Amino acid sequence: MKPLTVDQLTVAYQRQAVLEDVSFSVPEGKLIGIIGPNGAGKSTLMKAILDLIPRVKGDIAIYGKAYKQQRHLVGYVPQRGSVDWDFPTNALDVVLMGRYGHIGLWKRPRKEDVAVAMQCLEKVGMTPYAKRQISLK
Repeated sequence: MKPLTVDQLTVAYQRQAVLEDVSFSVPEGKLIGIIGPNGAGKSTLMKAILDLIPRVKGDIAIYGKAYKQQRHLVGYVPQRGSVDWDFPTNALDVVLMGRYGHIGLWKRPRKEDVAVAMQCLEKVGMTPYAKRQISLK
């Protein structure tokens, strides 16, 4: 079963198709790259796959099931973003963001979620920084 299958994906902005009948699948254990010139639709493709923008038609499947059923398996880090270095957050909170698919957006993390996040910090040698505020200082 393929981790990602895109079938006949069409996306339009103001009724103008920007992606049309795009189909592909990603084999298990493979890394892929999406390359192309500015304006070719790379970001639009990613946003459509993640259901961040509406599709005109097409199906997205994660391990053979509809994306909506499997969205908890998907993490996304946007290409660009600004960081407010004065915002009061710490390393543990940032890692917990990766659990939002399991937690739900406006819910508090459970002990299990915190344990998983701490295991992730441990794997990369960051447990001493779990409660340290993220800043430039």
